[in-house]
Amino acid sequence: MVDTLGLLLGVMVTAADVGDRAAARVLRQVADVHRQLELVWADGGYTGSLVAHCLTVLALVLAIVRRSDDMRDFVVLPKRWIVERLFAHLMRTRRLARDYERRTTSAEAMIYWSMILLMTRRLARPHPQRV
Repeated sequence: MVDTLGLLLGVMVTAADVGDRAAARVLRQVADVHRQLELVWADGGYTGSLVAHCLTVLALVLAIVRRSDDMRDFVVLPKRWIVERLFAHLMRTRRLARDYERRTTSAEAMIYWSMILLMTRRLARPHPQRV
């Protein structure tokens, strides 16, 4: 999970045979830490009873960003580009471009490492002087 700036709020790496809805446990972890969180955008893999569960149990509005069935060409979906930008940042660290990790915990550590690199670069970037 990332915020609107593309900074990491929470991460959960699962085996390939675990579906999106089952891996949505990260929602509870992030909601416990970030209590001011009210709205979460998700793709179509998070539909179903998870939307009602988020609203009643976690007090989160889970808004599904859907792709239209009549789309033929590439179209940028609203808010989806934020996650895609994060994936691009993760792929720049090159180790995350392939699945080298045998354990999910080491894969999560690599994601944290990559995000630390990204955040330190943003902090170290010179900002124009404000008058």
